[in-house]
Amino acid sequence: MKKIAIALAFAAAALSAPAMAQTDVATAPDGTRAFGIDPYVAVMGGWEGFDSERNPAGIPQVSRNDKLNGSLVQGVVGFNVPLGPVFVGAEGNVAKGVSGDIDWEYGAAGRFGFRAGESGLFYGKVGYQWVNFDRFGNDSRDYDDVTYGIGLEVGPKDIGLQGVTGNAGIRFRAEVSTFGSAHSFKPMAGLVAHF
Repeated sequence: MKKIAIALAFAAAALSAPAMAQTDVATAPDGTRAFGIDPYVAVMGGWEGFDSERNPAGIPQVSRNDKLNGSLVQGVVGFNVPLGPVFVGAEGNVAKGVSGDIDWEYGAAGRFGFRAGESGLFYGKVGYQWVNFDRFGNDSRDYDDVTYGIGLEVGPKDIGLQGVTGNAGIRFRAEVSTFGSAHSFKPMAGLVAHF
């Protein structure tokens, strides 16, 4: 009886292999594979300005004429999982303030959105972010809260990008995010390298 069960299992596996192979070659609207994992790294620059109001993160209140702000350089590491014409993913970031009141920022977020054309992505993201300010001294604590954002990535196919799950390539990325319940405004832009 065991030999019959094993033989049936092998037969079922052999018959289902062609069906799985057909699933693997399914394509998204832009002609690339519909499913896979798309790791990436990014370098971005931008600015963040915080409002002067009390907030749940506990950032000390400052005068309206002297708000907390600064320029940032940010590194990002993440991955996308394309699901046909849409995608989900996750990323982590670390940012260093290069001028102004911000010393460091770091956090993680989930991304979700849709694919557009050969190599475009439109997305929303939700995560958690920590921020530390130079302005409050060397022993300043990290302030943390939820972060939200929207953004886009574009990259012409002729510079090597062959769709989201294709070979390595470069995209331009721009996004806007906020800390907490709209207690900051953070526009960022940079280059993303996909593998």
